[in-house]
Amino acid sequence: MIQVSDVGLRYGDRKLFQDVNIKFTPGNCYGLIGANGAGKSTFLKILSGDIEPQEGHVSMGKDERLSVLKQNHFEYDEYNVLDTVVMGNKRLWAVKAEKDAIYMLPEMSDEDGMRAAELEGEFAEMNGWEAESDAATLLNGLGIGDELHYMQMADLEGSDKVKVLLAQALFGQPDVLLLDEPTNHLDLKAIKWLEEFLINFENTVIVVSHDRHFLNKVCTHIADLDFGKIKLYVGNYDFWYESSQLAQKLMADQNAKKEEKIKELKEFIARFSANASKSSQATSRKKMLDKIELDDIQPSSRKYPFINFQIGREIGNDVLTVDGLTASQEGEVMFKDVRFSMNKEDKIVLLGSPNAKSLLMDVLMGVKEADAGSYKWGVTTSQGYFEMDHDKYFNGGEKSLVEWLRQYSPDDETESFLRGFLGRMLFSGEEVKKSPAVLSGGEKVRCLLSKMMLSSSNVILLDEPTNHLDLESIQALNEGLIRFKGAMIFTSHDHQFIQTIANRVIEIREDGSILDKQLTYDEFLDWKDSQGLK
Repeated sequence: MIQVSDVGLRYGDRKLFQDVNIKFTPGNCYGLIGANGAGKSTFLKILSGDIEPQEGHVSMGKDERLSVLKQNHFEYDEYNVLDTVVMGNKRLWAVKAEKDAIYMLPEMSDEDGMRAAELEGEFAEMNGWEAESDAATLLNGLGIGDELHYMQMADLEGSDKVKVLLAQALFGQPDVLLLDEPTNHLDLKAIKWLEEFLINFENTVIVVSHDRHFLNKVCTHIADLDFGKIKLYVGNYDFWYESSQLAQKLMADQNAKKEEKIKELKEFIARFSANASKSSQATSRKKMLDKIELDDIQPSSRKYPFINFQIGREIGNDVLTVDGLTASQEGEVMFKDVRFSMNKEDKIVLLGSPNAKSLLMDVLMGVKEADAGSYKWGVTTSQGYFEMDHDKYFNGGEKSLVEWLRQYSPDDETESFLRGFLGRMLFSGEEVKKSPAVLSGGEKVRCLLSKMMLSSSNVILLDEPTNHLDLESIQALNEGLIRFKGAMIFTSHDHQFIQTIANRVIEIREDGSILDKQLTYDEFLDWKDSQGLK
């Protein structure tokens, strides 16, 4: 259990938190959400004690242990992998180090012997003799095999270091577990393992994540950070989002019959409560949802960009033909003899190594050349491309966002039109006068999506478009692409994004060949499991 009482924090004139009062209790997983810059990571640092609040305090139960997912990937480079995990329990590690030091003495005094006996007792009480096997179990679950357990952290790849630090945070059944973006850099298998671990974890978890599928799987509550306050809601992210949107409509639609809107909201709560019984956290979550009153549901003050891709013309039957494409990068073959045809209803997700996926898109868009083979776009198609590496679009020296967007407008649109367009993408008022060179990562993505919308392309290619976006923008982009009437090829690491958009999967295998299945993402994963494929 962790209790937050009257916590306040400000930076200069900016009030980040004020009078925050909240209790996080055992057996629950809390998803901490909020717009970019709202202070989610800062709040976790207050909970962990890394930052002292200017007002109020944070308290935990007597003798309870808190564990945090470390963000410094180089902090443990001098240690081996197993030791790094065990160091997640600081007291256990300190006891082990002290008793080992005593046993290394050339001669032990009676006092040393008594101290060693005390330490052995404490070590046994903390299950110290099972520490290495417990650490190994966590590492294996996350995909770090036995052959890496005694390697130095400095010798691991970056993605493996992330997994070790996650195992460190999970080690030893901490009473309170704080996780900031735990799925970053994890593969699908590791994410699934983590989901199951947290679903079965009996203590308190507080997690920040942009992965909606992950939040939906593990969260029993959503902690919404908004206007310097935090409000708790029972349920996972989808329940919070859908119910807050319904409440917003109820509040905004003054002329509609309120009784009908209230009935719709109550039916939604009942429907979601019934669905919750299918999850692993079944009973407790369903009981909580059953107790929800209408007054517990409140509209969110979040602002969502309006993302709507309109096609300029209908696509004919010939969209794209790929015939024997082979391409290399820095001497390594990324894919070979790739052949497929694209249909006008296809929304294709590319799976495989990031380099291979990006290279295939670059080849199809004429940005790079293939080593062999050919491709042909249909005469009725027009293509729009969202590149993962897109900084080159913001080095043109334009003085304002209006000026930047005008160069991509097919017609000589007025400043008023462009301002309105940018406003729908959450650039309002004086923000449209910003220099494109100073935009944040998320702002650049919203600008590029505006550029694509203005093009009215009937085929769009998007390479990791959710990178740098907050949950609100991801949700809006997700819904915009579901509505899109054209054809699409895209990449993403967001499970829910892929599952709700793609109707076809093309996976680039390690040997450069492809798997091509007319299936949804979840169907494809089930098919691979049934075939025993990695």
